[in-house]
Amino acid sequence: MDRERFQSRLGFLLVSAGCAVGIGNVWKFPYVTGQNGGGVFVLFYLLFLVAMGVPVLTMELAVGRASRKSAVLGYKALEPAGSKWHLHGWFCVAGCCLLMMYYTTVSGWMLGYFFKFAGGVFDGLEGAAVNGVFDAMRASPVEMIVWMAITVLGGFLVCSFKLQSGLERITKWMMLGLLGLIAVLAVHSLTLPGGLEGVKFYLLPDFGRAMDAGIGGVITAAMNQAFFTLSLGIAAMEVFGSYMKRDHTLTSEAVRICSLDTFVALMAGLIIFPACFSFGVEPDAGPSLIFYTLPKVFLGMAGGRLWGALFFLFMTFASFSTVIAVFENLQANAIDNFGWNRKKAAVINCVFILLASLPCVLGNNLWSGVRILGRDVLDFEDFLVSNLLLPIGSLVYLLFCVTKWGWGWDKYLAEANAGEGIKMPRWLKPVFQFVLPILVLVILIQGLLP
Repeated sequence: MDRERFQSRLGFLLVSAGCAVGIGNVWKFPYVTGQNGGGVFVLFYLLFLVAMGVPVLTMELAVGRASRKSAVLGYKALEPAGSKWHLHGWFCVAGCCLLMMYYTTVSGWMLGYFFKFAGGVFDGLEGAAVNGVFDAMRASPVEMIVWMAITVLGGFLVCSFKLQSGLERITKWMMLGLLGLIAVLAVHSLTLPGGLEGVKFYLLPDFGRAMDAGIGGVITAAMNQAFFTLSLGIAAMEVFGSYMKRDHTLTSEAVRICSLDTFVALMAGLIIFPACFSFGVEPDAGPSLIFYTLPKVFLGMAGGRLWGALFFLFMTFASFSTVIAVFENLQANAIDNFGWNRKKAAVINCVFILLASLPCVLGNNLWSGVRILGRDVLDFEDFLVSNLLLPIGSLVYLLFCVTKWGWGWDKYLAEANAGEGIKMPRWLKPVFQFVLPILVLVILIQGLLP
C-alpha cells in the first residue's frame, strides 16, 4: 500500500507546527518568561532553539522521510541488522498515549472555558467567584468527562479520514484561524492603557532583572523551554516526515516549523503581558495565570465576554492541533504495525484513549487524594512524559543518527540535505556527537532532581 502524502508543503508545515504549537507555547511560555525576568530569557530561548531544537527536529523528520514508516518500523527499516533500536519505537507509542492521557483533559478545560465565556457564565463575577468557576469544573467528574470526551471523539473523527481530507484540511483551517485570532487579540492588548509597559518587560532584555532572577536559572529555564516546545523524542514529528516529499532540505523545514512555533509563543506573550500590566496583575502567576488571573483581566475590559471567548477559542485551537497530530501518530503506528485500516485504527484508539484519560479526569476530583511519588495523577503523567520520555527519546534519536552503531552520520546527513534549501553543515558532526548529547543529558538530570 502506498504511503499517504501531504497535498502541499503548506499543509506539512502547518500540521507539523500545529503539533509543536500547544498549551506549552501559549500557557507555559508567557509565565516562565515572567518568572525569569522577561527579555533576557526570550533571548536565550531563541539561541537554544536554534542550537538544539532545529538539529533534533531534523533527525526525527529524517528517520520518518527516509523510512516512510512510523516509529517502530521506521527504526527497523534503517537500523543495522541485529540491532534493537526499534524497541525505542514502542516507547514512542507509549509516550504518545501517556501524553494524550492528560493532554485531552487540559484541552477539554480550554474548550469548556470557551463555552463558559461565550455563554456568559462569567458575567458579573468578581474575585474569588471567578476562581470558583475553574474549581467547580475540576470538582465535577461528569463535566470533566464531557469536555475530555468531546476532545477525544472530535480528534479521532478527524483522523478517521484520509490524511489530506482529514488531518491536513482541518489543521490548515484551524492554524490559519489561530494565527488570525492571535493577531486580533495582540492588537487589542497593545491598545490597552499601560500595555506598552508590558511589552517592554517582555521583549527588552534587562540583565539586571535576569541577575535578580538568577542568571543560571534563567539560562536553564530557557534551555528547557526550547527543548520541550517541539515535543521531540516520542516520534510525534517523525510520522509527518514519513508523509513528506523530498523537495526541500529538512533543515529548511525545521527552521520554518520552529519559526511558526516561536511566533505563536511570542505573540501569546504580546496578548498576556500588556493585558496583565494594564490591569496591575503579576505576569509570573504560574499555571494559575490562564484560569484564575486572565479571566479577571478580561472581565475588567470593555467587551470582556467577547475577548475572553476569543482567547479561549485560540487556546482550544492551539491544544486541539496538538491532539489531532498525536492521534495521527497513534493511527499511523496501528496501521503500520497491525495492518488495520484507518477507520478500525480510529475506533480502537479512540476507545483506548477515552478509558486511559479517565484517571487524569478523576484525579482532579474523586481520586484527588491519590499521590504517586508525591504527585497527583496529571502531574505524574506529565512528569513521565516531560522529564523522562522526551529527553531520553531525543537522546536515542541523536545517537541513532550520529553514531556508527545506529543509522550513522553520513546517511542522516544525506537525507537531511536532500532537496532545495539550507544544508546541514558536515563540520557540525562533533557538535552533534558530543555537545548535543551532553546538553540533553543535563536537561534529563535536571528534570529528575527534586
